[in-house]
Amino acid sequence: MKSRIILLAALLLPVSAFAESAWVTDQFEITLRSGPSTSNAIQLMVGSGTRLEVLERDADSGYTRVRTQGGTEGWVLTRYLMNEASAREQLETLTGQLTNANSRGSSLDSQLRAIRSEHNTANRKIEELERDKAAVETELAEIRRTAANVLSINEQNKSLRDELTAAQIRADTLEQENRALASQTKRYWFMAGALVLLVGILLGIWLPRVRWQRRSRYDRF
Repeated sequence: MKSRIILLAALLLPVSAFAESAWVTDQFEITLRSGPSTSNAIQLMVGSGTRLEVLERDADSGYTRVRTQGGTEGWVLTRYLMNEASAREQLETLTGQLTNANSRGSSLDSQLRAIRSEHNTANRKIEELERDKAAVETELAEIRRTAANVLSINEQNKSLRDELTAAQIRADTLEQENRALASQTKRYWFMAGALVLLVGILLGIWLPRVRWQRRSRYDRF
């Protein structure tokens, strides 16, 4: 009668009020029965380390009503339950956590190696860019020097062209002066020749007269 009252109270209470977990000891398999006694039928065998949800505890019968992860409800002996997972279960859990940690560690190591590789690659790229920059700066400085030389040469060429133009102008002037002088000299020579000719003509006219006058004087005496 008392067990029926307890069962009725358990049915009336919310299931969440018994949201407690328990694990089967790691000794052997236990029976999950339909009621809190050995006279009730066995529903299934629960292996060691199996996690069960506690729904109700019956201290008088020494049984606990539980629910498996598959949803099957039944009664098991309370003395075969523990408040924490079995050592094997804990070991498996810790082993899984260690495996996950090792996997994460390996992944982190791989990521770290990848980051270091990228860092080294970036450093090499930076060094290459710095060398290229230095080469470009050197080439730019050379171009600037060449441009300065070209400008200087252009200035020199311009100065030489100006001097050549001035010399050509002077040469043209001298040539004109020479032509003018040659023309003037020709005129002088022409005038001199004409003067000599005129003097010769005058002498040719004057000398016979002088001779004739002298002869006439001699004849008078």
